[in-house]
Amino acid sequence: MPRKPQLICPAGSLPALKAAVDRGADAVYVGFKNATNARNFAGLNFTDQQLAEGIAYAHRHGREILIAINTYAQAGRVAEWRKSVDRAAEIGADAVILADFGLLSYAYQTHPQLRRHLSVQGSATNFAAINMAHECFGVSRAVLPRVLTLPQVEYVIKNTPVEIEVFGFGSLCVMAEGRCILSSYATGQSPNTHGVCSPAGFVRWEPEGQRMRTRLNDILIDQFEAGEPAGYPTLCKGRFEVEGDTYYALEEPTSLNTLSILPELIKIGVSAIKVEGRQRSPAYTAEVTATLRAAIDAAGDAHYSVKPAWQDALTKVSEGHQQTLGAYSRPWR
Repeated sequence: MPRKPQLICPAGSLPALKAAVDRGADAVYVGFKNATNARNFAGLNFTDQQLAEGIAYAHRHGREILIAINTYAQAGRVAEWRKSVDRAAEIGADAVILADFGLLSYAYQTHPQLRRHLSVQGSATNFAAINMAHECFGVSRAVLPRVLTLPQVEYVIKNTPVEIEVFGFGSLCVMAEGRCILSSYATGQSPNTHGVCSPAGFVRWEPEGQRMRTRLNDILIDQFEAGEPAGYPTLCKGRFEVEGDTYYALEEPTSLNTLSILPELIKIGVSAIKVEGRQRSPAYTAEVTATLRAAIDAAGDAHYSVKPAWQDALTKVSEGHQQTLGAYSRPWR
């Protein structure tokens, strides 16, 4: 039987980190409070003291801490990104998650003992790119973007010595992850370097009678009737008028949920299953971690089936209370 994949869970705070460890995560991924982190939100992420405490807590429980230094170093400021790599090594992180090849080279040369994972922000969708990162920078794991079918994931796994990590739950991305030109066009700010697809300074909530309109900069993203749940406005998940019809033209607000295909992910040799959501609450982290821990542990059973309680738990924390297999399942192919 293939080895059971690790469960990799998000934490934007120390309570979330501890919740992930307590509920069964094999590893928790986190970020510093600076621009090297693609989820650099106000009020989130870790100081050195918090991270030292979190790493000690995880290690006492036999779990790992992965530090995401997953933005691209900016011209004239490369020292900031290198310093974060140095801090990760000094503080005892088990691995760093990097996208920038310059940083991968720096980490490889300066801290060869520190494991290097290729971030989803690196947009490596084929084994040739992953193998190059392995040969040049000693990358031991790669996180695949959420655009591949199951057969495509399997093909990558069969053609690389690098461990492959895939997303198992959370928000989807239909663009080049972290480098969405659509968001950059609307705001002038890259999602990779400003922590979010829709930077808060450009988000507008405009009451209009019983309706609520949301805008990103001056672009109308959506409008909601009284009592209708209103999600955070992102361009790819807005409703737009196209040839007289108004609908979700790019992507519906929905969450990836792989409960039904966990046995297949294990069978094809996926090394780790990742949960999206460092910007979410400790309660979200706890709920998703506990649910996926139970499901992954059961997925090796020949009689595996998705328990209604698991499905209910993940539905509660899904975008728009909707779920999808995303690109993993393309029946029209």
